Amino acid sequence: MISKEHIIKRFISYVTIDTQSDPNSETTPSTKKQWDLANKLAEELKSIGMQEVTIDENAYIMATLPSNVKHEVPVIGFISHFDTSPDFTGANVKPQIIDKYNGKNIVLKKKENIVLSPDYFEDLHQYKGQTLITTDGTTLLGADDKAGICEIVSAMEYLINHPEIKHGKIRVGFTPDEEIGRGAHKFDVNKFGADWAYTMDGSQIGELEYENFNAAGAVVTVKGKSVHPGYAKGKMINSLYIAQEFINSLPRIETPEHTEGYQGFFHLHDVNGNVEQTMLKYIIRDHDKKHFEARKEVMVKLTNELNSQYGREIISIEIKDQYFNMKEQIEPVMHIVNIAEKAMKELDITPIIKPIRGGTDGSQLSYMGLPCPNIFAGGHNFHGRYEYVPVESMIKATEVICKIAELTAKRK
Repeated sequence: MISKEHIIKRFISYVTIDTQSDPNSETTPSTKKQWDLANKLAEELKSIGMQEVTIDENAYIMATLPSNVKHEVPVIGFISHFDTSPDFTGANVKPQIIDKYNGKNIVLKKKENIVLSPDYFEDLHQYKGQTLITTDGTTLLGADDKAGICEIVSAMEYLINHPEIKHGKIRVGFTPDEEIGRGAHKFDVNKFGADWAYTMDGSQIGELEYENFNAAGAVVTVKGKSVHPGYAKGKMINSLYIAQEFINSLPRIETPEHTEGYQGFFHLHDVNGNVEQTMLKYIIRDHDKKHFEARKEVMVKLTNELNSQYGREIISIEIKDQYFNMKEQIEPVMHIVNIAEKAMKELDITPIIKPIRGGTDGSQLSYMGLPCPNIFAGGHNFHGRYEYVPVESMIKATEVICKIAELTAKRK
């Protein structure tokens, strides 16, 4: 049985190290502070008895648990990322442990009236009686994806200490910069050497995902002309108003706050401007490849229409693809999903097979030749002050890893 206290201690040792990534940096990792946890993880893997532990010049960590069976078994991998989101501060994380959660409001910061409430976050209801780890309301927690790292390390340690559990060769990998879309960019798939892998980067217990968004980023630049407002008639072009026109011309209900399931969206996440120039930054998401391409075309068409309306090239747009739906790469090898599903069922976990409304390292790795579905890590409300993780979910995720290893070794 995996110790709750051991899981809590390990997890807290990770989340109290600030590893926030930076999308504006061109280095890998994007922030020097990611090295603090990366180096700790490399040493910890060695200390629990993992072999072939490496950490490269970009902070990618890999390690091996050798097979303990004589017959040939596929090499499987487990992958998580150690950076945290730039959306909310990850400095000075002060986790709070809520033992035997009573199902009521959790006061994170009394002075500022910051409350984690089941009335708003309804998922809390399913964890009544369990042990929760929350923030203190001033930072994110970092369960995305330090819960995944904790589970992988704990599972490897458990397998090392329990050689009666038979398994093939297992590779583990920890990556920087996943939160800014670069986690797989410098991942050496050949060096990793697995037949397939799983990212431990999902949310609630039971999640098992092999579909994700097709993703692109768009930068819309509106050029204006600044003239003294007292003499501006017929001369001034206010880029802010034209940018507003662009924003209002996209479907208002096709945004993150109005969509779910397989529905795609346009998401305006940054605006920076003045009369002379305004820049809009969007992300474009859709599970369906045709709809994804159509969304990009909608933005290009709107740009052309506004330029035509104003009689000059006043707006420019740059669209860059970021990642694609891994479903195309996973469906030919669906047995890897079936193994994970069977592992959950044998542990009395109800599998929740659904599309990811986002992406993981696995989506890019799948297109790099490493099929890589996603499994729950247990956390909720990622990227903000209301993030929390049930300890029991982390224990179950750890058990799923061990069970997948065991089932893979039994395959004929």
